[in-house]
Amino acid sequence: MTVYPFVVHVGGFVITGYGLLMMAGFLVGGWAYATELARRGLDTAIAWDTVVFAIVGGLVGSKTYYAIASGHVDALFSRGGLVWYGGFFGGTALVFAYMWWKRLPIRALLDAISPSLAVGYLLGRVGCFLVNDDYGRPTDLPWGMVFPRGAPPSTARNLAEMFNVTLPPGTPPDRLLAVHPTQLYEIGMTFVVFALLWRWRAHRHGAGWLFGVYLILTSVERIIAEVFRAKDDRILGPVTVAQLLSVGLVLIGVWLTRRYAAEDREGVRGQT
Repeated sequence: MTVYPFVVHVGGFVITGYGLLMMAGFLVGGWAYATELARRGLDTAIAWDTVVFAIVGGLVGSKTYYAIASGHVDALFSRGGLVWYGGFFGGTALVFAYMWWKRLPIRALLDAISPSLAVGYLLGRVGCFLVNDDYGRPTDLPWGMVFPRGAPPSTARNLAEMFNVTLPPGTPPDRLLAVHPTQLYEIGMTFVVFALLWRWRAHRHGAGWLFGVYLILTSVERIIAEVFRAKDDRILGPVTVAQLLSVGLVLIGVWLTRRYAAEDREGVRGQT
């Protein structure tokens, strides 16, 4: 299957599917967060304040991560170069600072925001698919997809030179290759993560337990997706930087779930 990016030109402006879905991710995530805050009897304005801080911290964090990893400082001012883990850490840091500044119940809010983080990531991956970015390694499976105008196009040359993919000898450099649509893999897995978190949001464990579950589920999802991704950051054989970071987050998630599993939720509702 051949897939082209979703791009709309309006006058001198270029609107991409990625930009639209990024915006939708923040808005839908904010709505889901506000809905959960209302269910818990908390101020829904916290959700929209959090969205603002998450956008600023996420953009700065993702661009900084990419600039450091790629060694290109000019990437800070380019349109691309948005890395999810950089955005996650940058957004988390600024949101934590906001919660601390306002003296909010951090653990309870982390639980409340967990499903929103999942749905926001899901929509972001839809955006990646629409811009034909973050695809996988070559495959001959029937659902493999060709991205002739991807970021970058899925040619043999790009896969070999940019992502260190080993191809059969004699493969023409300009041949377009079908690759794993890893964006769709992540969309499907993240939908399951969101559904589970939404179902478990009324859990009876201590505040912070659900956020631990979120860290475990979303990190396992990323570890699986990275197996099929075309990546240039495999540092320990087939292991990528994102997988190593994910393992660290899984360990944090396991600690959180074990730490707060035995606490009564009502008894810690207002704790930080």
